[in-house]
Amino acid sequence: MSEEEIAVLDKEVKKLKRIASEWASQLHDLVEDRLPAGYHEIPGISQSTYDACKAWADATARLNAAQKG
Repeated sequence: MSEEEIAVLDKEVKKLKRIASEWASQLHDLVEDRLPAGYHEIPGISQSTYDACKAWADATARLNAAQKG
């Protein structure tokens, strides 16, 4: 993988980390502000948070593999 491709992947990892952090923040807000009344929001926010974190982890693994050559 070229240096340019690695830089693009690094940018993607940073973007995905930001997105995962935003979902984690929404999950935190749900716990802090809206439970127990907002219990019905748990599945959707939890799944979205999980998916965002998984996407970040997968991209990070690809980046680490590319950097090792």
